[in-house]
Amino acid sequence: MSYGDLSRLSINQMTVRQLTLPELTEACVRLGVPAVGLWREPVQAYGVEAAAKLVREAGLAVTTLCRGGFLTATEPARRAEALADNRAAIEEAAVLGTDTLVLVSGGLPAGSRDLRAARERIADALADLAPYAAERGVRLAIEPLHPMFAADRCVVSTLDQALELAERFPAGQVGVVVDTYHVWWDDRAPAAVARAGGRIFSFQLADWTTPLPAGVLNGRGQLGDGAVDLRGWRERVDAAGYSGPVEVELFNDGLWARDGVEVLVEVVDRYVRHAR
Repeated sequence: MSYGDLSRLSINQMTVRQLTLPELTEACVRLGVPAVGLWREPVQAYGVEAAAKLVREAGLAVTTLCRGGFLTATEPARRAEALADNRAAIEEAAVLGTDTLVLVSGGLPAGSRDLRAARERIADALADLAPYAAERGVRLAIEPLHPMFAADRCVVSTLDQALELAERFPAGQVGVVVDTYHVWWDDRAPAAVARAGGRIFSFQLADWTTPLPAGVLNGRGQLGDGAVDLRGWRERVDAAGYSGPVEVELFNDGLWARDGVEVLVEVVDRYVRHAR
């Protein structure tokens, strides 16, 4: 089956996490998908150098590496540990050949209710990490997550908040991720997309479906199954000057329980129908 132009499509590894990296690579090549977004844990399990070689020899680009971040701790030892882990993530991104490390910034420390102070600690960490990343050809992309994750996962909940952090640093070093799942609800987000312009380092697709599952993390809906105007968001980021990859990132137990190649074929079809 011919799907036409898939030149901007990227499949995030977690969308079909039931596939091994060689299986994902082979399926993408067969379907004409030119790029993948990778996750640190399965890449580390496979071997970073080996993963880089596999993907490179298949002719695939690596659009992003997920994830760095978790930079909100207050204890000096934990902050030092987080910075060291992010430096390692930057090194891994460079080996894999991607210029974009996605940051999930971290939630509130235990016992804290101070969101603003937590965001300032992220800024402090970025001041250390951004030059280190730039020296290795890697950009840091702050991903705002839906507010339901603010307490335990990400105190950066809107594109405006992400930009307030990113704009403290050179435009080529720190930018943002526009992920439809996390920003579709925010009526200020379209203006933030236009404001972001060249600081949009990654654009990710997932739909919003309800009811959310227990734990909510794995509720990212298949494209076209929910409430998000996916093509409208793609056109919006394009209008802001973004011309990079469109990465489909789904966390969904129902999709993970199915045959991975079948899911991948479905994702490509849904991308063409609802977003391209």
